[in-house]
Amino acid sequence: MAKYKNHILVCGGTGCRASQGEEIVQNLNQTIEDNGLESEVQVVRTGCFGFCEKGPVVKMVPDNTFYVHVTPEDAGEIVAEHLIKGRQVERLLYIDPETNQVVSESKDMGFYKKQIRIALRNCGFINPENIDEYIAREGYAALGKALTEMSPEEVIKVIMDSGLRGRGGGGFPTGLKWELTRKETADQKYVVCNADEGDPGAFMDRSILEGDPHAVLEAMAINGYCTGADKGVIYIRAEYPLAITRLKIAIEQAREYDLLGENIFGSGFSFDVEIRYGAGAFVCGEETALIHSMEGLRGEPTVKPPFPSVSGYKEKPTNVNNVETYANIPVILLQGAEWFSSIGTEKSKGTKVFALAGKVNNVGLIEVPMGTTLREVIFDIGGGIKDGKKFKSVQTGGPSGGCLTEKHLDIPIDYDSLLACGSMMGSGGMIVMDEDDCMVSMAKFYLDFTVEESCGKCAPCRIGNKRLYEMLEKITEGKGTIEDLARLRNLSGVIKDTSLCGLGQTSPNPVLSTMDNFWEEYEAHVKDGQCPAGQCKALMQYTISDEKCVGCTLCSRVCPVDAITGDKKAAHVIDQAICIKCGACMEKCKFGAITVQ
Repeated sequence: MAKYKNHILVCGGTGCRASQGEEIVQNLNQTIEDNGLESEVQVVRTGCFGFCEKGPVVKMVPDNTFYVHVTPEDAGEIVAEHLIKGRQVERLLYIDPETNQVVSESKDMGFYKKQIRIALRNCGFINPENIDEYIAREGYAALGKALTEMSPEEVIKVIMDSGLRGRGGGGFPTGLKWELTRKETADQKYVVCNADEGDPGAFMDRSILEGDPHAVLEAMAINGYCTGADKGVIYIRAEYPLAITRLKIAIEQAREYDLLGENIFGSGFSFDVEIRYGAGAFVCGEETALIHSMEGLRGEPTVKPPFPSVSGYKEKPTNVNNVETYANIPVILLQGAEWFSSIGTEKSKGTKVFALAGKVNNVGLIEVPMGTTLREVIFDIGGGIKDGKKFKSVQTGGPSGGCLTEKHLDIPIDYDSLLACGSMMGSGGMIVMDEDDCMVSMAKFYLDFTVEESCGKCAPCRIGNKRLYEMLEKITEGKGTIEDLARLRNLSGVIKDTSLCGLGQTSPNPVLSTMDNFWEEYEAHVKDGQCPAGQCKALMQYTISDEKCVGCTLCSRVCPVDAITGDKKAAHVIDQAICIKCGACMEKCKFGAITVQ
């Protein structure tokens, strides 16, 4: 294997690829070839670095210089300046917004300082399409240790002692789930990886599969050894083409190295993995709905028990864990249960990956110890709210979670603390909102998603959520009443108590949490006919100031419905009965005479 003096790591995740990441790789390779440096410099296409806000990102090794917002046109300068002349390209370096100082290494950036990367340990460091690079970072060592040095019971005990809980949202103890499946007697058992990540704004599992697919394959094999299964299935939505491609490559490579297939490590244990595609149904993130979809049936949940550990895929004992849960397994076996359990809180051990999105300066993929506060995530790692706006709320747990406010910023992020505040950990979506966001509209947005994604099997979810959405729509249109608010809360409680699966049982959370924390906004909509955030179109009112209007007639000329009248050089008037609130007049007014309330 060739040895190189320098490596250029280029983010090869979906986000950076969409921003010409592949063109950057091609231009770097071409420039390196033009300068005769092929034997000294290697360009490595990695997984996601996490710092999506500053992508595409390029990292120079061994000096760890971190370049941000790189374009294909920058390739020549990076090679000429950094590699040939030995000096950094200063204009591509990160500038700390607080100190206004240049920061050249990622470890010194506020975005990375409080992170501990366990599930993401290899993302951004290795080529996910090269099994040798995974092996060089202790890849498959945990599988070898389990098969040659430990009994299945001993492996399960390590996982149980580590305190690892399911990262898919339920938080069920992982070791206990493995033990339950192991105890079942059957001629065939299955190991399933749930890669059906469907929360709006969430991209944790997809990024792990794109950046470190072998970690999931290794963990699934360990799971199979512990539970007595020799077949694994990865259920992934078909709209993740890059993750699927890299999974296929990883599976073939693992087979070539005899790390999947027959008699792995000469232990007598055999295990192989296949991929099944989902059509993008959010409800298929629920394990029984997922299993039905794998079987070619409608993706609908069933009442539990029996749990999949007893009767799952093809009515055989089946262990289902999500991608992030599996990504933690190999390192726990190598580092030990005590090491992992020393991170996090008493009941929530280890780290959690979050997709930090919304009105925050540093949008990206982060991994923090359990117990880190929302304030630290949003203001230290996330860099605060965009454009100097005021923080208003953060939605954790996706459509199943709740909206938390400033009074919740100092609570530790763990399973129990978030539940106590009316939200949940979920799979790890975290959307930040500022003062310009309407919380009633936000609740309506999530209900719209839930209504669309409901499988329709049970009436509380199928009909109840539709009624919730209709009431929220009525309120945002200024037609709601105070009685509607009472109906909202009552119906939400009924849906939570009577729905069949987790989708329906948690779907009212956005409504209930916004009502609890932003009651005054709901009252303003129904009592005053106003949207305090100015986001509900039906409640907006554009007005023209008599004092500022000079009668230029520009606003009346751009109005598509002729709602503005007035003589030249005289103050104009907007007919509110005709106005469609398009905002065209306000955009064109050069004198600031038009305002919206």
